[in-house]
Amino acid sequence: MTPTLIFHSNSKLLEGPVFDKENNLLYFVSILDGLVYCFNPRTKEILSVKLDSPVSCVYFMKKKVVLVASKNGFFEVNFNTLQKTYAFQIDIDDMVRYNDGIQDPKGRIIIGTMGFPEVKQGVGNVYSYHSGKHKTLIYSTTISNGLAFSSDHKFLYFIDTPTRKVAKYAYDLETGDVAFKSYVIEFKDKGVPDGMCIDEKGMLWIAEWGGACVSKWNPITGEKIDAIKLPCANVTSCCFDNDSNLYITTAKDESMCDIYGGGLYYVELDKS
Repeated sequence: MTPTLIFHSNSKLLEGPVFDKENNLLYFVSILDGLVYCFNPRTKEILSVKLDSPVSCVYFMKKKVVLVASKNGFFEVNFNTLQKTYAFQIDIDDMVRYNDGIQDPKGRIIIGTMGFPEVKQGVGNVYSYHSGKHKTLIYSTTISNGLAFSSDHKFLYFIDTPTRKVAKYAYDLETGDVAFKSYVIEFKDKGVPDGMCIDEKGMLWIAEWGGACVSKWNPITGEKIDAIKLPCANVTSCCFDNDSNLYITTAKDESMCDIYGGGLYYVELDKS
């Protein structure tokens, strides 16, 4: 399970990889550059569109058309024309920006915020947006990061990075409300949990900021099962493609000699 570097543009902070399995396309962002990327694994073509503020995550609309969260609002980005159109904004404080997000089967957009340009304790929230209305699901977060649904969508897993834990919430698909159940995973080593995704067996794959890896966990037992090492310290997020292999985004660290951080990696997993 050796990571292969497939894209590197000297970005400081790559994030938010999501794979459109219907159209076989990968989307990811360079947060501080305001760039949204569309990668075609078959042709190796990479397209980008630049927004006017930090971007964080992507939601699918139709082939090569996505909704992108930026600090200045949500934009529809069309990679067929490389055009962007303002869609809407949630009423968030000027001192925060959006971070990780996910969409439920009813079309609700779920997204967290964090302090920007400075990270400040408890200034973030996790919101739900649908049909022109939004509500707060989780209050007083610091660095809202990974979000993942269980396969039946009865539970939502969530990471607020400074807690070093993964929280489990009961999720009501009809109302879109959440209720905290318990913490199911705790990180005790060097790395802290960042973005994550979930596999077909319900195992969580969690990018470790400062831990130079993506680690695999059982949220039922809290057990760490495996880890994929990366050649850089700050690993930001991951997602699965149609072949159940992983795309992984990374960020640069404070070291001047970090030449591998800020790249997009691909890992073919052992299916045995």
